[in-house]
Order: sequence, then structure tokens, then C-alpha cells
Amino acid sequence: MSGLPAEQDTLPPYHGIALADVRLVKTAADAAEAQAALLAADAIGFDTESKPTFVKGQSSDGPHLVQFADDRHAWLFPLGGDHAHLLPALKAVLESEGTLKVGFGLSDDMKRVRSKLGIEPVRVADLSVVLRVPGQKHDLGAKSAVAKYFGQALQKSKKISTTNWAMPRLSEKQMLYAADDAQVALRIYRHWIALGNVLPALKPPKAPKPRQPRSPAPSA
Repeated sequence: MSGLPAEQDTLPPYHGIALADVRLVKTAADAAEAQAALLAADAIGFDTESKPTFVKGQSSDGPHLVQFADDRHAWLFPLGGDHAHLLPALKAVLESEGTLKVGFGLSDDMKRVRSKLGIEPVRVADLSVVLRVPGQKHDLGAKSAVAKYFGQALQKSKKISTTNWAMPRLSEKQMLYAADDAQVALRIYRHWIALGNVLPALKPPKAPKPRQPRSPAPSA
């Protein structure tokens, strides 16, 4: 299997979420339903997708999709167009102290969420860091984690990952790719905890920068 170490080539494939269990959040009512389900969970999978940039020096204006998953379903929040009606639910979930958010390689995702959405996520665990063991030089990615803990091969298509995530309508392949990104993290976390591991204390969220007082306007 391309992109996987030779010893993983013969592993059976990882079977991810079914399309019937993926919810595309379009309306405020959809968002409210997703919010209620996600906040009822003790932990959820979390990730984002952004439209790729192909010009040197060009910065991404993502995220264009935010995805969450509980143990049964995934919810996809598209942010490519008008998404103001989705922000209250996103803010409620990401800023919830009662629901743990887990994912792989979340550093850039967090920066983009702060920059574009003005949301400061709390109780977020980056499994790429959490799952590292003494002597391990590199962070553990989702592929390696699935091979290590499940004995299976996670297929992540480069072709799908570099598609336009800002499109008004996502393809079924895009939806499954995004949903799996969120849910596989939660599945790995559940398995890791079941093995008797304990999540280390999470860093507190960044404190907002104090606003500088405005200088008084010059008198006429």
C-alpha cells in the first residue's frame, strides 16, 4: 500500500464510518441538533480541512470544513460560503469545558480556527503528541496509530486530501474522508484509554491579548 511502511502493506484495511452515519450541517437547525449530540458526549473526534494553496507564499484562508464525530456519527460543518448561522454551535462545542476534543496534528487546525472563526478551543488533546512514547523521535500520525493499536491499514488518499474543500457541494468521497479523520481519532483514544492509559493534564487555553486603550482624539 503506497505511503505505508513495508511491514504495514499486508495489514487488513481499516473500515471507517458509513456514509449513512455522516451528517452534513447546512442549516441553523442542523447545527443545533449537532451541538446537542456532541455536547452530550464525554469525548469527540475533531479535525478541519482547508482548501490547498499551490502558489508559493500564498496563505490559506481555511478552515473550509470543521468536522466532529462521536462513537456513532460524524458531523461536517462546511465554511466555504456564508456560515454565520453555524458559528454559535461551533463555538459552543469547541469552547465546551465538558467535552474533550481529540484529533491528530491539530496545531494548524487550532490556529486557523482562532484566526478565521475567532473561537478559542478548550479541552483539546492532540493525539500525535499524547501517544508518543519515550525514545520516539516523531509524533504518531493517524496511519501509524491505526497500525499500532488496531493492526489495520488506514487509507488516506492524497488525491482527496488536496481537493477543494471550499466547494459549495462536497463529494461523497470528501465527506467520508473528513468524517473518518474525526472518528478514527476518537476510536484510537477510546482504545488507548481502555488499555489503562491516563490522559495528561491539558494546557490551559491561550489568554486573549489585552486590548490597547485608544488614544483620545485631538481637540479641535
